[in-house]
Amino acid sequence: MAAQLQQKWPQQLWIVRHGQSAGNVARDEAETAGLSLIDIAARDVDVPLSPLGEQQAHALGRWFREMPESQRPTVILSSPYVRARATAQCILDDAGVDRDSATVIADERLREKEFGILDRLTRFGVHQKYPELSEQRSHVGKFYFRPPGGESWCDVILRLRSVLDTIIREYRGERVLIVAHQVIVNCFRYLLERMDEHQILALDRAGDIPNCSVTSYEFDAALGKHGKLAPRLINFVAPLQEAGAPITAEPDAHAAPKS
Repeated sequence: MAAQLQQKWPQQLWIVRHGQSAGNVARDEAETAGLSLIDIAARDVDVPLSPLGEQQAHALGRWFREMPESQRPTVILSSPYVRARATAQCILDDAGVDRDSATVIADERLREKEFGILDRLTRFGVHQKYPELSEQRSHVGKFYFRPPGGESWCDVILRLRSVLDTIIREYRGERVLIVAHQVIVNCFRYLLERMDEHQILALDRAGDIPNCSVTSYEFDAALGKHGKLAPRLINFVAPLQEAGAPITAEPDAHAAPKS
């Protein structure tokens, strides 16, 4: 009992990137065509899931439903962006989570990284319109570079530290599902796995995170002084493969290009 009272972490933590969005598709088309601007008029917060993204989200929900009820999420936190909230809703619809007892919250701290004046620009568009910013970004490095009106990765990590504080304070011992964005997944890994700048950027260079993939952690009482969250799944896509849902891994439409 004493060990249980000392546990500060949730028992289980799943971090999921939203399903494929209309913005993912538009960005891919713009990059392929060599355009400078991604053809999407909606605000980033309002970009919806694509039909394929909905299929992916429902497939993931059915994967959660296959778990015993005692192992399903009890807390669902999502970005307030439409594509993330819709993904969380699809998962809830199919997972069999008890809505009367579950905590479901859209948390603005889980929003997409803000790209400021680079919003909706392709790699070609950034070089063409803001060559001085492109040069500055190369000099400063992606981790610390903050575009005018936007955020650096460090800025995102700062707000996620606050999210972890909330999880530790309010959801210890619970089973927490987070539905958000690619940068959010990587930045949570940075914090939970105690990475440094080079490690997180190596993850980013390795490729985009598949839509509706699962990265998970489980509390292990044997780690550290009072136990820690240990990685279990990384970018896990088997639920989509088993359901026959295509795997997609495009960057978001409003995302700045990779180095």
